This record gives sequence, C-alpha cells and structure tokens, in this order.
Amino acid sequence: MKNKDDLKAWLYLLPAILFLLAFMVYPLVDVFVYSFEEGYNFATQSFFGTGLYNYSYVLRDPYFIQAVKNTFIIVIITVPVSTGLALVISLGLSAIKPLKDLFQTIYFLPYVTNTLAVGLVFMILFNKTPYSDGLVNMLIGFFGGDSVDFINGPYGAKMFVMCFYTIWVVLPFKILILTSALASVPAVYYKAAAVDGTGPLRTFGRITLPMISPMIFYLVITGFIGAFKAYSDEVALFGTDLNAAGMNTIVGYVYDMLYGNSGGYPSFASAAAVILFAIVLTITVINLLTRRKVVPMGED
Repeated sequence: MKNKDDLKAWLYLLPAILFLLAFMVYPLVDVFVYSFEEGYNFATQSFFGTGLYNYSYVLRDPYFIQAVKNTFIIVIITVPVSTGLALVISLGLSAIKPLKDLFQTIYFLPYVTNTLAVGLVFMILFNKTPYSDGLVNMLIGFFGGDSVDFINGPYGAKMFVMCFYTIWVVLPFKILILTSALASVPAVYYKAAAVDGTGPLRTFGRITLPMISPMIFYLVITGFIGAFKAYSDEVALFGTDLNAAGMNTIVGYVYDMLYGNSGGYPSFASAAAVILFAIVLTITVINLLTRRKVVPMGED
C-alpha cells in the first residue's frame, strides 16, 4: 500500500520535475559547458578549444568589472535600506486603525505598476534637459541648491537615482509581507508584556522582532537575489547603452555579450553568467547559515 502511495506521489510530481529539468537544470548545465568552450559559435555549433580563457577574459574586462561594481553597490545599499524602511512603514501601518486599508493600498500601488513605466517617470522627474531642469532639480533650487544632472551627469548622482528607484520598486512587496507577518503575531504576547509593564522598544526587541525574523530573513535573501539580477530598471532610466552610461549590471553584461552591440560571444556571456550564479549562491548560503544561527529552524 505504501509503495502504491509513493508511486502515485511521484507521478503527481513528474510534470513539475520534467519542467524543472527541461527549463532549469538543463540550461544551467548547458551554460556551464559553454563557459569552457572557447570561441563557441551558435550558427555553426562549433568552438576551437576548451579551457578557462573565457573566465580570464571576463574577469579582466573593464566593462564586467564596472558591472560588478555597480551591481554590488545596488545590492549593498538597496537591500538593507528597503528592508528597514519596509519594517518601519509596516509597524506604522499596524499601529494605526483609521484608513489602514487605504494606506496599505497606496503603498502597494507601485508593485502592480509596470517597472519600465515607473522607470520612465523617474527619468522624467530627474532628467535635466536644455528645456527643463526637471521637477527634482526645481525642488533643489527652491531650497537654494544647485541643479544636478542625475541621468547624464556624475556617477554618484546616477547611482543615487538608481538606488532610489530600486528601493521604491521593491518596497511595496516587502511592506505587504511584513504587515502580514506583524498581523500573525499572537496578541496574547503583547497583553502579557503590557501586564508586566514592558516598554514599546523592549516589546519590539523581545517579542515582535523574534517572531517576524523568519520573514525578515526571507526578504533579505530574496532581496539579494533580485538585486543581483537587476537590469530592466537600469534600461528604463539610462537607456539601452548602459556601458556608455557607466551603469551596466552583471545581467546587462551577459545580455550585451549575447545580443548587444558587442554581441555574438556566447562563451563570454556563459562565463559571466556562471560567475553571477556563483556569487548569488555564495551569498544565499551565507544568509541561510546566518539565519540558522539567529533563528533556529525548529522555532520558525
């Protein structure tokens, strides 16, 4: 009887397993193989050698180094800032009763809006043209500051816009998750804390934070993965020639090597993709190990 149930379970899982093998495992193995084939040509399905030259070239390519720098800056800034802001906003939403649903809807609106459309709006707000300095520069000028070319100007200004936009886009989802997590904390804990005369900060540190920490770690891990895959946001703000703008990312570099102006180099693109996979896997494992130490798995 047990064997029949096991067989039935595997049959139910078979379509999903085949899908994963066809569209995830096989492409991953294929890319890994391509990364060692030097001078691979899609048209002729041929290559002239195997080795580590593709990795050597990519790691020495100034465009790739710039893309890695940009990606890490976006990751390091946007993930903790967006998670912290989402937590503060979620605490505020959980504390208010009047118009709570309205505020939740307002904060969630950017999540259901097309990211490219939002990016174009941001570009218009920050872009400085011969005809207009843009709304943001008008506000800066109103407070006595000098106008800044955020889209075509200095690197720091462009990175500020990129990080600001990324935080804006990912914030709604994090607010939704954390608001739900806060609502799931049993009220009896807060009642017991109130009876003991525990202050708000101590209540947050001793009750709220430990109870929602699994969700926070989930958002941190998915945030790291999502930030490392950034590409369309940069295109929306700075156009398709991200190398010229100095704002390319690792995913953008992979795309350029396949289809961009410098395209036609699948071996280099595969090597860059494998490097990105290794970076994301390493950071994910580190986060999971940290989570096990901070939040015991049996207490989730």
